[in-house]
Amino acid sequence: MRLYRLNHLPEETRGHVFRDLVAGDYIAAGAMLFIARGRIAHEDEAVHTHDTEEVFVILQGKATVHFDDADRAIGPGDVMVIDPEENHHLESDPDDPCVLLYLHFGEERHPDQGGR
Repeated sequence: MRLYRLNHLPEETRGHVFRDLVAGDYIAAGAMLFIARGRIAHEDEAVHTHDTEEVFVILQGKATVHFDDADRAIGPGDVMVIDPEENHHLESDPDDPCVLLYLHFGEERHPDQGGR
């Protein structure tokens, strides 16, 4: 896991804004999530990992990301890079629930960007 602030990301004029932080030429998948107060994403999975890096961008509210060996609090403006195969679960704050972007990267564009 690596943690950055949005205003400290490297300035990039080619590709995506996270180009110097993660592998992959394109943002290949992702979405914006509104996580309910105190809910844990993927709470039904004992282990939640990905084959590639995942980026969380916290837009509003607070959360705690639970890893096997530690917990990490994050809030607005934080950018967290989850390493491949790193077990993680994000818990939305009960008083200030989070809104975030989650992003995955790859060598191909998202299929919705394919045609005209």
